[in-house]
Amino acid sequence: MELEPYLESVAAQIDSMIDRYFTCRIGELNMASAHLLAAGGKRLRPAVVMLAADAVKPGSSYDIMQAALALELTHTFTLIHDDIMDDDTLRRGVQTVHTKWDMPTGILAGDVLYARAFEFICLSNADGTAKVRAVSMLARACADICEGQHMDMSFEKRDDVSEYEYMEMVKKKTGVLYAAAAGIGAILGGGNAQQTKTLYNFGLNTGIAFQIQDDLIDLLTPSEKSGKDRASDLREGKQTLIMIKAREKGIDLLKYRRELTDADIDAAIAELTDAGVIADVKKVAADLVADSNKHLAILPPTPERQLLMDIGEFFVTRSF
Repeated sequence: MELEPYLESVAAQIDSMIDRYFTCRIGELNMASAHLLAAGGKRLRPAVVMLAADAVKPGSSYDIMQAALALELTHTFTLIHDDIMDDDTLRRGVQTVHTKWDMPTGILAGDVLYARAFEFICLSNADGTAKVRAVSMLARACADICEGQHMDMSFEKRDDVSEYEYMEMVKKKTGVLYAAAAGIGAILGGGNAQQTKTLYNFGLNTGIAFQIQDDLIDLLTPSEKSGKDRASDLREGKQTLIMIKAREKGIDLLKYRRELTDADIDAAIAELTDAGVIADVKKVAADLVADSNKHLAILPPTPERQLLMDIGEFFVTRSF
């Protein structure tokens, strides 16, 4: 089984559910809630839910498709609110929710998706106790995400954020949702405590790696390919791992905290590449994935386990 066709299959299933439950509903708030969902996306978190379930019990993912959708709803709610806080105008190649409508509608649209995520976990066909554990895991993840986002925003007022602090922030802002995706898949699929812990930790580490790669994409990938505002982190002076590693090498990226031309961005990339910063950042992400893949050895050697390993590798090699 190859990763790309598998991800396409999952995306098609999730898109179908989004059409059924969200895009056909009338009303301004429903339209705003469905806006980013309907704009596409790689549906990676639902794929992790389904792979984790099938890795512990082959075929179990069919029964928990609603939980897979719940993780996409949670992810999208965080994107809507993130765009408000960052005042971004572009996401997934479309206008952000709060700029297409207004800020109060954007806040409420995110809240709707947040609430419905828990509803969809409860709709999955799984043991009642497992569903309670899954809901608890997602609730804890959402609280951590808020804390991580707050840390990220507070870092903007500082120029001395350490690599440890950055990793803690990313763990909460991004890692815990991938951890919850893998953990919830394992729980609802009937996995034992050891399998669930292993898959949770796999999601956590690969999620951190995913965010590090996202920071690289923000800088390196053109807007027409990424669907986002290019170099927004650089313009805002965000304390990413790129910024921290650059500072360690005597490069002050705060000089780019302004409106940037393409030439300015290219100059920043050249400076960082020459100093070895880009390579150092990529290595941190790659090491996280390699370490996570080792721990998956406790799972049966199934095609799903291999796909989980493949998805970790994809997280740190993608360019969009």
